[in-house]
Amino acid sequence: MAEKTIPLLPAHSLQPVVDFYTALGFETTYFQKSPYAYVVVERGPVELQFFGMRQYDPAASYSGCYVLTDDVDGLYEAFRAGLKAAYGKVPRRGLPRIGPVKDMSYGVRQFLMTDPAGNSIRVGQAISEDQSMRPVPKETFARALHLADLFVDSKEDLAGAAKVIDRALALEDERPTPAQHLRLLVLRGDIARRTGDEELAGRLLGRAAAIELDADERESARDALDRLAELRS
Repeated sequence: MAEKTIPLLPAHSLQPVVDFYTALGFETTYFQKSPYAYVVVERGPVELQFFGMRQYDPAASYSGCYVLTDDVDGLYEAFRAGLKAAYGKVPRRGLPRIGPVKDMSYGVRQFLMTDPAGNSIRVGQAISEDQSMRPVPKETFARALHLADLFVDSKEDLAGAAKVIDRALALEDERPTPAQHLRLLVLRGDIARRTGDEELAGRLLGRAAAIELDADERESARDALDRLAELRS
C-alpha cells in the first residue's frame, strides 16, 4: 500500500491564498465555491488543501505544515523570486511573509513562510542523520544564538528572541567572538525590521556590517552575512 498525507488548512478568503501559491509556482488543481469554499494547490509532489472559514482570523492562526525537500536553497530562491515578481518585493513581515534560510540546531536547514491565511509553512532539508534537538550549549553566546534561532525561526516568538539577544549583547564581563557578535546583531536587526522598528534595525545592521571577519569566521557566519546583505539592500 502507498499512503500520502495531505494537509487541510483554514483560510478566511481563498483567492489571496491561491494568488500566493501561484506566485510560488503551485498549480490550482481544484477550486470549489459552493456549497462551501475549498481549493487544492499542487507543486510537484507537494499538495496543500484549504477550506474557507468566514470567522477565521489569519493573525491568530496556529495552523501549518512541514515540507521536506532535497533542495531547500533552490526552493528558497525560487519562492523569493516568485514572491518578488507577484508583490513587487520580498515580503518579510505581515501576511504573507518569508523568513531567512538557515541551519537549525536539530539537523535541518530550513526556512519559514506564512501565507495570507496565516498558515505557517516550514520548508526544510535534512543536513544530518540526527534530527533530534541538540543540547543547549553552555557557552554564553552560543547558548544565546541557539535559543534565539529557535524562538525566531522555529517558534516564531520574536519578542522572546529579542530578550535573549538583548541580554547577551548587554553583558560587560563577557564578549562574543566576532562571528557570534555579527550573528547576534543581524538576528536582532532582523527582528527589529520584522516588527517595524526601522531606526533600531538600521543601527544594529550598521554595527554588524562594521565587524571584521577572517575567512573561517566568514564561512561560519555565511547565512548571517547573506541576510545582512539582503536587509541592507
